[in-house]
Amino acid sequence: MTVEIFRDDAYAQTIEAQILAVNDDGIVLDRTVFYPEGGGQPGDRGRIILGDGSAISIIDTRKNEAGTLLHIPAAGQVVPAANDRVTASIDWDYRYKHMRTHTCLHLLCALIPYDVTGGSISQAKGRLDFDMSDPLDKKAVQQALSQLIADDRSVGYRWITDEEMENNMDLVRTMSVKPPMGQDRVRLVEIGDVDLQPCGGTHVARTGEIGEVRIGKVEKKGKHNRRVNIHLE
Repeated sequence: MTVEIFRDDAYAQTIEAQILAVNDDGIVLDRTVFYPEGGGQPGDRGRIILGDGSAISIIDTRKNEAGTLLHIPAAGQVVPAANDRVTASIDWDYRYKHMRTHTCLHLLCALIPYDVTGGSISQAKGRLDFDMSDPLDKKAVQQALSQLIADDRSVGYRWITDEEMENNMDLVRTMSVKPPMGQDRVRLVEIGDVDLQPCGGTHVARTGEIGEVRIGKVEKKGKHNRRVNIHLE
């Protein structure tokens, strides 16, 4: 199993690693800083640098059905052999924008007290779908969101057991995404006294890092569904 450095340190950009396997699906490392697609957050991209200084371009990171973390190389490259020592390095600008967006969506989730039915994260924007029929006071939410960002609140992690998670499912806000369970422990993301929920994604260390955010279109996507879009400025 690949050791996922990003779970404890989202700011780690480069790491020395050993190749465990190479197949048609991708490259498996013994440890990595590459985040795999999941929870609405895209997989990381970057480079795997070989011992001779040459580099393989990684265009995506995913997990297969068995849970193996795969670094997907661009087509037409000569891939390394198993057991080779390499350096794995993410595209930091690409990752950091996802971290800012993801953390902002947690704040939005804290401000709108309805279950989340879906969402997505990208470079300059994100969205959450809420199980709600009431209209949204967009101006009030914008003001509250901007204040939470300006407050520069700390973002930290707690770990609980799978059993504790089962007994505290009220912490789960996302109806479409299950908590990252199955490894005997679950990570909770805690933003000051504002939000606490299970999440396996990458986040900034303080809300001030999110920067200016604008709430965009609020769309009605069904009788009991409202889509709220955010844009990083």
